[in-house]
Amino acid sequence: MIAVLKSGTTDKQIENLSSWLKTQGLDVHLSRGSEHIILGLIGDTSKIDAELIESLEIVDSVKRISEPFKSANRKFHPDDSVINVGNTSVGGNIFAIMAGPCSVESEEQVMEIARAVKAAGATMLRGGAFKPRTSPYDFQGLKADGIELLLKAKKETGLPIVTEIMNANHLSLFDEVDVIQVGARNMQNFELLKELGKTNKPILLKRGLANTLKELLMSAEYIMAGGNENVILCERGIRTFETYTRNTLDLSAVPMLKELTHLPVIIDPSHATGVARLVKPMAMAAAACGADGLMIEVHNDPAHALCDGAQSLTPDAFAGVTRAVRRVLSAISEED
Repeated sequence: MIAVLKSGTTDKQIENLSSWLKTQGLDVHLSRGSEHIILGLIGDTSKIDAELIESLEIVDSVKRISEPFKSANRKFHPDDSVINVGNTSVGGNIFAIMAGPCSVESEEQVMEIARAVKAAGATMLRGGAFKPRTSPYDFQGLKADGIELLLKAKKETGLPIVTEIMNANHLSLFDEVDVIQVGARNMQNFELLKELGKTNKPILLKRGLANTLKELLMSAEYIMAGGNENVILCERGIRTFETYTRNTLDLSAVPMLKELTHLPVIIDPSHATGVARLVKPMAMAAAACGADGLMIEVHNDPAHALCDGAQSLTPDAFAGVTRAVRRVLSAISEED
């Protein structure tokens, strides 16, 4: 349930109404938009008299929300959320570009790539320290040592770092990580999501390869229900019957999610296609359909990468992608 308050409502009036609602066993989420002040009521609202609340002098209207996701719902928070990450942000007017290797392999490798992607326009450095792999015999990442190498790259380049967590027991290793990524395989690891909800770090939540948008938003709700509202959604392709690409990139997810939620939405064209030459057109399409950013895999020697070399761009190819994306964004801006 949401209560839309009239313009001119004072902080004291909001505090009094919120205090009363809390005595009814509800959690109250306050959202100040450009035009409205909204109180989101979370909990069992079945016994709440909506007409009574609507009759209050400061209340403009009361609406019940049928969707099970509350905190992530745009009705709770009409304005787009902007997630601050170090010296940059995701959402709003800044188009985020997260780039780097699938796996951190060595100090030389990650430093070279970090310098290159920053020069090409990346706003964050992504890199895998812990790697979930389908085969137990594949490279599993450098783990804690990989995070240390990412932090060295961050210190030199100033780029905030994004890396994936696989186990809540590893949280202490992520103290200096700027964005914690939850991979597609862990999207419904609810115990992990609950623990991340207790942190105040930005969480990049990837859609599972066989999950609906509703399920993605419910996973975001697990994090937000714990108190952490810094969630970034990532569409990385879903599994279909198509075999020419690794997955099928669901670009329709972007405008649909934009209707349903206030959270930023980014696209990962690398995992979505699994083919390096397809990353550029899909990145351009992502920018055109309203995504808030991209996550792209870049390797200085893709042919010898320990993980996902076939979908990794060279630094030069990545620079070409960023130039093309900027042109798309500029064209969209001119139309607006």
